[in-house]
Amino acid sequence: MRVFLDANVLFSASNPGSNIEKLIAWIFKQAVAVSSDLAITEARRNILAKRAQWILSFEKIVSKIDQIDSVSFALPAKLAEKDIPLLCSAIRSKCDYFVTGDKRDFEHLFGRQVQGVHIVSLLQMADVLAEKFGNGS
Repeated sequence: MRVFLDANVLFSASNPGSNIEKLIAWIFKQAVAVSSDLAITEARRNILAKRAQWILSFEKIVSKIDQIDSVSFALPAKLAEKDIPLLCSAIRSKCDYFVTGDKRDFEHLFGRQVQGVHIVSLLQMADVLAEKFGNGS
């Protein structure tokens, strides 16, 4: 299973001891975590600007991710221009899931598939992992 992590997920997971950090650790145990250069750069920029004390945790997370180059192409789903390369990168890298906490731009796609990639919230991803692998303990 391949799981694409959006920039906001990387940002939130960098908060040491957070539930999102625990969810990402669970993903690392059960799947291949993937993200794009664009998402990683955005998350790093936001961490340095807003939560510089999280940078070491962020870099540790990034070191475990399969980093891919961003791509962009026409999609059969409506997305903001800035989000198209993120989902395209997940599709191109054959991810099963695209995980995001961005409700404003992605909520209309939660629970749907776009070109074979399931768009899910963090809670939905936790449910998928629990269903496939148990409670994560």
